[in-house]
Amino acid sequence: MTQPFPVQNPMGLLIGGEWVPAQSGQTLASHNPATGEHLVDFARGEAEDVDRAVAAARAAFESGPWPHFSPTERQALLLRLADLVEANAEQLAMLDTLDMGSPIRHTRGSVAMLTDLLRYYAGMARGIEGITATPSNPALFACTVREPVGVCAAIIPWNGPLWASILKLGPVLATGCTLVLKPAEDASLSPLMLGKLALEAGVPPGVFNIVTGLGTEAGAALAAHPGIDKIAFTGSDTTGRAIMAAAAGTLKRISLELGGKSPNIIFADADLDKAARMAVVAAFANSGQVCSAGTRLFVERPIADDFAAAVARHAGALRIGNGLEPATDLGPLVSARQLARVSGYMEEALREGAGAVCGGARLEDGAFGQGFFFPPTVLSGAADAMRAVREEIFGPILAVLPFDSEEEVVARANATPFGLGAGIWTGNVGRAHRLGRALRAGSVWVNCYNAIDPAMPSGGVKASGMGREYGKAHLDEHLETKSIWIATD
Repeated sequence: MTQPFPVQNPMGLLIGGEWVPAQSGQTLASHNPATGEHLVDFARGEAEDVDRAVAAARAAFESGPWPHFSPTERQALLLRLADLVEANAEQLAMLDTLDMGSPIRHTRGSVAMLTDLLRYYAGMARGIEGITATPSNPALFACTVREPVGVCAAIIPWNGPLWASILKLGPVLATGCTLVLKPAEDASLSPLMLGKLALEAGVPPGVFNIVTGLGTEAGAALAAHPGIDKIAFTGSDTTGRAIMAAAAGTLKRISLELGGKSPNIIFADADLDKAARMAVVAAFANSGQVCSAGTRLFVERPIADDFAAAVARHAGALRIGNGLEPATDLGPLVSARQLARVSGYMEEALREGAGAVCGGARLEDGAFGQGFFFPPTVLSGAADAMRAVREEIFGPILAVLPFDSEEEVVARANATPFGLGAGIWTGNVGRAHRLGRALRAGSVWVNCYNAIDPAMPSGGVKASGMGREYGKAHLDEHLETKSIWIATD
């Protein structure tokens, strides 16, 4: 096929401002999940490549031009990068659609939001400040300064590769840190193009490095590397625990955005048509491959059957197909491995007594058979104890769960190891406030779902992670506070 941007094949690693092959010479292949078509090969980085990238990031942090960039210069750099992302929006959107299947109109919308995110971080680069304290001893002057934490690593997932890359890179550039990025092996193309644009924007060599490869090789090496001062990971709670254990050996700072099994709660007094339409978006956007997907749909019992039917009707109207088709609402799952995982959960739910109001099995007819397509599925007769209700599936399966009271639904919604997001649909303002506080989640959306803004922090509680992204809190994750005392007598 014709590549949407000019690259060498195989694509190399970005280390110290240069595109280089993996030292082993090995590569991995990228495939279009809608068609099975081979896209391009990219370097299979391993521990020795991570060593090179970390050394380059350390050198850039401690010497060269980067430590001397003023906040104004970092801001200007971020604005140039935002302009380049905007100018190359179609290519970036195309890469994400080709690499992991998300519909092109969705990836185009994501790029537009990401340019806004970069410009937000550009503004924040000028707002890093400390405090002046008043010590008890009048002969002492005391203040704090905020300094970059150092060399950062980021390991990102495949469900939003460009989004995750920019979300990790933005605060690094705003604070003066350096970064080694490890994209997911299932979706590395748009992160690599972002590296190309970063160099074009004037990011100094070694400030932004990219090591593609397997999580068990390159990712594990980053997590344990003594030259990394901070590591950020977005992905499953199982891998998050492994990264946390590896990072403990060097006491590096860590932030984790992990899995979810988010409740979406519908009361009878809500705008039920809007709630049904948005329940479909909450559960099935990106084919359910969203950490905060609202896949536990709690519905007040008197309206449960009718509401499930309305959700199934809206879900059935979604167009499934190749993400390159402008009319497509849902694309494929990212890989055969993910399709097998989702299918396995579905089969087990049926064995345990659940039924499928719509969907329920892989699509194989015609062109669907070449890709990894699973339709939006609404489960009825599901129970809280079922594995498909308890565990994160990361696919388009939604369970409808009737409830009878506020107290009951809060207890059931919170009866999960996860705590990433939660939705509430009600016309009762008092109830919105009560449940907003009672639900154990990093974000609670009332009469909306998955709302996001660069200024609002986002993250999880419990097994859904630690630390926050977006907003001032995200910059704080990349800054150290130093206290300075000066004797004036």
